[in-house]
Amino acid sequence: MPSLISDYLPLVIFVVLGGLISTALLIAPFVVAYKSPDPEKLSAYECGFNPFDDARMKFDIRFYLVSLLFIIFDLEVAFLFPWAAAFHDIGAYGFWSMIVFLAVLTIGFVYEWKKGALEWD
Repeated sequence: MPSLISDYLPLVIFVVLGGLISTALLIAPFVVAYKSPDPEKLSAYECGFNPFDDARMKFDIRFYLVSLLFIIFDLEVAFLFPWAAAFHDIGAYGFWSMIVFLAVLTIGFVYEWKKGALEWD
């Protein structure tokens, strides 16, 4: 039994310390914050001007297209990192499969470019 306690003691210390730090970080803003609202603090800060319409208004489809394109190319980079890390171990098959993957993404990118999805008029 003492061996079991000594094995899990670092884990218990880590969990307790993490709980204390997270609790302190959650409470600290309420203790330290300056609580005097003025017109400057209450003004719109995200985009620089006051909202001019309802939050449930329709957005342009280009916002969604740009976000989808970002996700696609972000995932491409997420696939490239492990491929590059294991480049010596995967051989020619791994190399050519990644080249095919990049070619498909490049064709999709060119298609989106030609369709005008990247234009912001």
